[in-house]
Order: sequence, then structure tokens, then C-alpha cells
Amino acid sequence: MKEYSAFDILGPVMIGPSSSHTAGAARLGKIASEIAGTGFYKVVFYLHGSFAKTYKGHGTNKALVAGILGLDPSDEKLRDSFDIAKSKNIKVEFIEADLGYQHPNSVKIVFKYHDKEDFYVMGSSIGGGSIIINNINGVQVEFTGAYPTIILKYPDRKGVISVISSILANAEINIATMRVTREGNIATMICELDSQITDDVIKEISNFKDLAYIRFINTRRS
Repeated sequence: MKEYSAFDILGPVMIGPSSSHTAGAARLGKIASEIAGTGFYKVVFYLHGSFAKTYKGHGTNKALVAGILGLDPSDEKLRDSFDIAKSKNIKVEFIEADLGYQHPNSVKIVFKYHDKEDFYVMGSSIGGGSIIINNINGVQVEFTGAYPTIILKYPDRKGVISVISSILANAEINIATMRVTREGNIATMICELDSQITDDVIKEISNFKDLAYIRFINTRRS
């Protein structure tokens, strides 16, 4: 028999009418912005399925914008996310789109920069405020954002998994899940952890040579 947490029974603490369309959307936006990084001047949201049909009525648009601004689903400023984005000179655009065989509550979030190429994150709100990130800039991935997460992209070679595992073990940080995908000679590692990523671990992994991309996400589901 499945065990249920208080979160499953009561739902997330949030602003808005729908855990899937509001809380989940805010989490998608927040995790996506942490993956993409700072410095974007515009964000385009490609809305799929029921997100596309009901995003205005359910406040999905405001929640997504709140997320990319770093706001939590429970933050009362979520209602004013459009004004906050405008005050920060961040433009937003919403486009209804067919993203293929995706969950009905899915979105492709494209971050635009003046000094580098566009960067996108795609994910789905799967109910109760929970999310899944399934694509980072064209690389198929799968993680929930419910755990502290390390994302690495690097030239594929022997020993990388062992080195990262050793760094975490020495810091007494347990690996919850680890997935490595490969495209040609480039590998992408998604490592979800059971505890917060310490400054020492961030420093040690950041010094690892030949990393093409690195992100540390300490966000936990509220």
C-alpha cells in the first residue's frame, strides 16, 4: 500500500486556484531559471495542452513569470509578477504550441540573452504541485526539482562518475538518483541528492576540468 505524506493529502502551500496550473507552473519557472542562469532580458513560454487552453483563467501565466523571477508558489507577490518583471526590464511572451507527446500541462521556457545564444528548459506539471524537467537545451533528462540537484555537461570520458561520487561521499552527501545521457562525445549528468549541496562540494566540483556546463540547485519543494 502506498504511503502518503501530508503534502500529498493537503496539497502545496500556494497562491492561486490550481496546484497543477499555478503551484506547479511557478516551480517549473523557478527551476528553469536556476538551470538557465541569470542575465536574460526576455522569456518566451510555449504552452502545451491544457496549459495553452486555460493559462489565463488559472493564473498559469502569472505563476510561470513569478517562477522565472525566483518567487515561490506561496509568495503573495506572485499575483504581481507581470509588474515585477516589467520593473526589472524582463519581457515575457506566451505562445500556444504543440510540443508533441508531452504531459498536457507542459511548457517550453526559452530564455533570451543579449550576449549569448537562447537557452531553453522543458517540463511538465504532473499534479499536486509536482513537476518533471524533461529537456534542457535539447538534451533529454528527467528530474523533479524536489531534491538538491547537480547538473553537469562535459566531454565523455572514463572516471567522471567515480570522481563526482567520491566528492559527494567524502562530504557525507548521499546520492538519491544519478542519470547520465550521452550525445556524441558529450555527457550530461543529473545527480539528485538527499541533502543540501555544501559550499565545499560546489567549489570542488567547479574546479573539475573541461566542464561545459554546471549548475547546483538546492531548491526543495515547499
